[in-house]
Amino acid sequence: MKDKMTLTGIEVFGYHGCSVEEQKLGQKFFVDVELNLDLSISGRSDDINDTVDYPKIILLTEKIVGGTPRRLIETVAEELASKILSEFDKVDAVKIILHKPNAPLPMTYKEAAVEIFRTR
Repeated sequence: MKDKMTLTGIEVFGYHGCSVEEQKLGQKFFVDVELNLDLSISGRSDDINDTVDYPKIILLTEKIVGGTPRRLIETVAEELASKILSEFDKVDAVKIILHKPNAPLPMTYKEAAVEIFRTR
């Protein structure tokens, strides 16, 4: 079993949704990122170069979720997972949960969310 690094509740303002209003007005999204990687080397060395510098993951998350408007949150989650795997070679797998708490629907509910898991 691989080790995990988890970043939860990354808050980003984005413009994703199927309606014109969502893409114009935007809303807050919350992202949880789980990285599967070997943490044993960094655990022994205490050296940032032996692990994933998680502020860089947060900045990438902010760039993608706060960037180009998409109709589907599935697309946003897929793009983020893909970028993490391509830019961070120590990461073997990634799980993204993208929360959209304020989708403009006429029903009462807490949030819409997607969860994806991708490996190398």
